Amino acid sequence: MNFSENDLKQIAQKGMDIRQIHKQIDTFKSGLPYSNLVAAATVNNGILKLETSEIDGVIALFNAKKNNYSLLKFVPASGAATRMFKFLFQFLEEYQPDKESINSYLNTRDSKDLQIFFVGLEKFPFYQQVKTVLKKQYPHFNDLDLSQRASVFVETMLDENGLNYGHFPKGLLPFHAYKNNSVSTAFEEHLYEAALYASNNTETKLHFTISENHSQKFKSEFSRIEKHVRNKTQTDFNITFSYQKESTDTIAVTPNNKPFRMANGQLLFRPAGHGALIENLNELHADIVFIKNIDNVVVYKYKEEVAKYKKMLAGILIERQEQAFKYLKVLENNSVSEDKILEIARFLRQKMQVQISPEFEKYATKYQIEYLFNKLNRPMRVCGMVKNEGEPGGGPFWVKDESGNVSLQIVESAQINTKDDYQKSILKNATHFNPVDLVCGIKNYQGKKFNLMDFIDYRAAFITEKTQYGKPLKALELPGLWNGSMANWNTIFVEVPLITFNPVKTVNDLLKAPHQFK
Repeated sequence: MNFSENDLKQIAQKGMDIRQIHKQIDTFKSGLPYSNLVAAATVNNGILKLETSEIDGVIALFNAKKNNYSLLKFVPASGAATRMFKFLFQFLEEYQPDKESINSYLNTRDSKDLQIFFVGLEKFPFYQQVKTVLKKQYPHFNDLDLSQRASVFVETMLDENGLNYGHFPKGLLPFHAYKNNSVSTAFEEHLYEAALYASNNTETKLHFTISENHSQKFKSEFSRIEKHVRNKTQTDFNITFSYQKESTDTIAVTPNNKPFRMANGQLLFRPAGHGALIENLNELHADIVFIKNIDNVVVYKYKEEVAKYKKMLAGILIERQEQAFKYLKVLENNSVSEDKILEIARFLRQKMQVQISPEFEKYATKYQIEYLFNKLNRPMRVCGMVKNEGEPGGGPFWVKDESGNVSLQIVESAQINTKDDYQKSILKNATHFNPVDLVCGIKNYQGKKFNLMDFIDYRAAFITEKTQYGKPLKALELPGLWNGSMANWNTIFVEVPLITFNPVKTVNDLLKAPHQFK
């Protein structure tokens, strides 16, 4: 496929290589394989469920050893709030208060979300803020009839001439209301929470991946709240930011796999999803990294409970990683007894959830040592898994790769061939889902950072169908950060309670108990 000089210049300006582009187009042409599910990961078959005494034990281990480790909380936070307010944008587009009443509108449409929104209006954390702006812009607001007030309230909240919430970064929206009408954002709540488990030696480190155009907003918000949060938590905060790199964007193509061009003739590139953030994570230096999405926070009274399970996951990581490092140092010597080889293989099976090749016992000792070393010497992640209650998202499965190796993976529904009855039956048997609750070890037994790019399964990408200017196109998303980007890590799944998962996908989620102070 030939590209013009202008195309090559555009590609180079994005920090990309023409070979990348050809490879991406080849991927569109050849397609991507579905995940080959072997079984759903369930309790006692891929998912650990700790007893109370075991939970207390690993938390005590974490508390005793955490100051020996550099800790960091990594928060993907680049998302805009637009999708949170989707049904309200639709309401503004359709509703004509001069022609119909709000009750008539609600009764003649599928408006469950709207009904919940208006019934719970005064419980939203932004209610007082919107009212304050309304009084300035509409001095006679209280004289308007109910239908007009509803329309004006939503308009003031979302419109760029009002509070413009619809185009805010999700992390900077009012999420929780406390006493005296004080309001906190998801960004602020992450600071309070991180101080409970990602803090050592009186410092708490957090890293947020954000959109570059929101950079100043986040920095201003931190300047505004820093003193208050520091006083309340008795810790200093070391906060850094990074942006999703343009060089991780992917080319869009037409349904016929030709480069999609914009009206001005330029190539169209699209952000490649959260899988692009593996590069951001790869540039960070810490022994233990907690990963959690920006919208998964709770009001302060629930934070200790949430922190408890973060410490549990981190304690398991420390326990397993310390043992793995001891074994790696033994294997490094190349002089290992048969008993020790069997002990290490047993550790991999029982404690690391690694399936050992059935041919392992036939290998010569030299190759057994090499095999075990390769299996142990990888980044490690301990992932919380919540019982499935119908929430969307990836789930834990045993998956077979193209080489026949079976391992634990977090798999999205889009990666599963639901037209295959066998694969569909495995999906139906899933008992848990992934709430994006990970604790990661990204350094090796010598204290050197792994190159995380070496552990990606590039075939676990996604091809999705989109539109631009009303025309259909195909887009390529890189392997998800906690999916294919971590496919070749050592993975331990652990059951955690539902209180640890409180995402805000729509604005109405803010009415749920974990987001309400009272």
